Amino acid sequence: MRTNNGKVKNVIISLYFILIVLAILTTTLMSSFGELYENPTITIIIILFVFALLFIITHRISKYFEYDSDGMQVVMINRGLLLSDHFNYREHKIEFEKEKLKSYKFNNYFFYKSLTIFLEGNHGSKKETFNVTLISRKKRKYIRQSLSKMVRHNKKTQEKA
Repeated sequence: MRTNNGKVKNVIISLYFILIVLAILTTTLMSSFGELYENPTITIIIILFVFALLFIITHRISKYFEYDSDGMQVVMINRGLLLSDHFNYREHKIEFEKEKLKSYKFNNYFFYKSLTIFLEGNHGSKKETFNVTLISRKKRKYIRQSLSKMVRHNKKTQEKA
């Protein structure tokens, strides 16, 4: 099974654009109505801080995710949505044999969703975490089904051995 969230890129670019325009508009309005407030500088700093925080949260959440379980290996890739074609500074990629998957867990937080997989390794178990926030619910369901099938198959083969 192969899936990714490549179609979300335009939504994220639009969100960045809206955040930048709102920050400029709010700063301009607050500076023009500065005579109404006692200390307009503090108001502008608070507004800019809020927009910077929203920008950082959006940057942290917006990641491209690709899942490929066709063949003997599973490939999972996380990378940034913006500038990822030129700079792979946020790339997290893992390839593993299907037999090495021990378990997995989806974590749902308020603004953030992650997939944690546990793999058997030569020196004990290994834990890898991927950002799946922008993956649709339907695609997460398909990924969950694929991973569950692998885990069940691995447990059956361990019981036989």
